[in-house]
Amino acid sequence: MTRAERFEQLRPLLFSIAYRVLGSVGEAEDAVQETWLRYDASPTEPTSTKSFLSAVVTRISIDVLRSARVRREEYVGPWFPEPLLADPYSDPERSAELADSLSMAALLLLERLSPLERAVFVLREVFGFGFGEVAAAVGRSEAACRQLAVRARRHMDAGRPRFEADRRAREELAERFFDAFREGEVDGLRALLAADVRLVGDGGGKAPQWSTHFAGAENVARLLAALVPPFLRIGGLVEPRPVNGEPGAVLRDRDGKVVGTWALDIVDGQVRTIRTVINPDKLGHVGPVADAWAVLRETTRVAAEAHPPRTDQVIRATPGTGVAEVG
Repeated sequence: MTRAERFEQLRPLLFSIAYRVLGSVGEAEDAVQETWLRYDASPTEPTSTKSFLSAVVTRISIDVLRSARVRREEYVGPWFPEPLLADPYSDPERSAELADSLSMAALLLLERLSPLERAVFVLREVFGFGFGEVAAAVGRSEAACRQLAVRARRHMDAGRPRFEADRRAREELAERFFDAFREGEVDGLRALLAADVRLVGDGGGKAPQWSTHFAGAENVARLLAALVPPFLRIGGLVEPRPVNGEPGAVLRDRDGKVVGTWALDIVDGQVRTIRTVINPDKLGHVGPVADAWAVLRETTRVAAEAHPPRTDQVIRATPGTGVAEVG
């Protein structure tokens, strides 16, 4: 087997490691490509290609994450990981760990860790690497890595969200949610939402995003019922798809371009959090990206024609601020 063939066999694993460390599809792909360049330039063949390449992609990802932290501190509005529709790597023996670590909620918890803690947690807890391999990857002693793993596990366990254990039950609830979502049924939506449900969006200042007050079943159900039916009337599509391993959807305009992604956190048979990504910089890997501002303007125009704005329901969209409000 050639060096290139060995690398291609391990590419899905390398991407999955890098994505969980970085929370970015583009940066993870770049880290994997840089790993290949370093491997291809290496004059010797490592004893374990898997260990060597995993260590290289981890070190590259740590360096990238350290610089990315500065940019994320200056980010406009909530920051979410880039949505991933399918994880290229699978391992039946670690399927639970891989699935749990992929959700938006888990990736946001990983953001609380230091780059070293995050890398150690991903290699050890998610992918099951031995502490010797972890130590070689991050350039620390095994004892130090054990301490990093304990701290990381403590932070993750303290904030770890509870998920519906029955995957089929989650899928069925999500199907009912998106049926009511498409029909604009306020009562049907409200029945599926937790009382303290939150709707949070990542527009990055480059696309419409929800104002910060969208919480509570009544507010969220009313917003969705106000926006989604007119979006569908202008040719928009709601395409149910798993997003980061959770029930979700891709929203597309009439030309099939991506408006955004939605991911649902489902707990105790109800939708607890809805996370939307509309920042065009985070959607290019999903497909050609729509002009979300243009879609919103047309949607609100159609909504106003069908139901003239009332004092208790007004949609405001302001391109300078990146905020769309219903209130």
